[in-house]
Amino acid sequence: MTNNFKMAAVLAGALALSANAAIAADAELVVFDWAGYEDPEFYTAFTAKHGDAPTFAFFGDEEEAFQKLRSGFAADAVHPCSQSVPKWIEAGLLAPLDTAKIPRWNELETSFRDIPAFQKDGKYYFVPVDWGNTGLTYNTELLAEADVASLQAFADPKHAGRISLPDNVDDAYALGFLAVGVKDWASATDEQFAAASAFLRKVHPNIRTYWSDGASLAQLMQSGEVYLSWAWNETFSTMSYEGHPIAMKRDTAEGSSSWVCGYSRLANAPGSEDKFYDFINAWLEPATADYIVNNWGYGHSNATAMATMSQEDLAAVGLETSENLRAGTLWQGPVPAARREQMIAEFELIKAGF
Repeated sequence: MTNNFKMAAVLAGALALSANAAIAADAELVVFDWAGYEDPEFYTAFTAKHGDAPTFAFFGDEEEAFQKLRSGFAADAVHPCSQSVPKWIEAGLLAPLDTAKIPRWNELETSFRDIPAFQKDGKYYFVPVDWGNTGLTYNTELLAEADVASLQAFADPKHAGRISLPDNVDDAYALGFLAVGVKDWASATDEQFAAASAFLRKVHPNIRTYWSDGASLAQLMQSGEVYLSWAWNETFSTMSYEGHPIAMKRDTAEGSSSWVCGYSRLANAPGSEDKFYDFINAWLEPATADYIVNNWGYGHSNATAMATMSQEDLAAVGLETSENLRAGTLWQGPVPAARREQMIAEFELIKAGF
């Protein structure tokens, strides 16, 4: 596999950036994004054509991005994840896509691309680009596999102070729902939501910290301060490449989770529409797929490009698939708007100790 150090350095250097920070370049394309995705290897064809990178502005989480956009922040492209897209469409933040301007549209994974919640009135509003897994990740020198056979390990008092969960409502509730036996959170009942919330409350006293990015989690796990986490496969990919004793157990008794994110064009986009599509098309190149898998440990939505990669290489970054793993996966797809608002509000209470 290719060197992961560049990715780790990019993420670590991005920690100080916020939604108010920006990396200025081509003023005709402003991309509102997660810090780290300004990595020039993601859009080399764009830079080759236009001679410069887009201008990037950054957000810390999707709710922050949503509120800032509703307040009038102007950009051309934005990078939401699947569960947020319906809310953003209904709020009028996103513009419909002209898929005829995306030559590799038919190469995209249809299970991501064709989700009805990403469409309205026959138009698409979301181009999936990156995907990954969130699963139980642990230090193999400090814990045995038998200690982490179940997600219930997160709630075991013997691990108090040695656990970290993501400061991310979707990943947190993916854990909560899985722990109580729910694989389809879109159809979860009120009782199942209450049970998932109760599990997260049970875990909260064991938390050393809620991590906000992969680089900070890797530091905690490298030091041994944290030995059990609910983490993206980026953490496993980077740390295992660097020789740290780390494993990602996606086949716990309850399973693991998968997510997909992508780009949309903003309805108030002041910049160049042609450059927006050039940026998207650069992202969908096979070279970008190869880079994100080998350097970031994430999957790519270009199914044609992903099909050329070996299962051995995919397994090395936690992206292998099997019937058993698919059956045990909670897909972080869109949830009803009212449920998502419940999740956001309840997670804030849980983190505050209520």
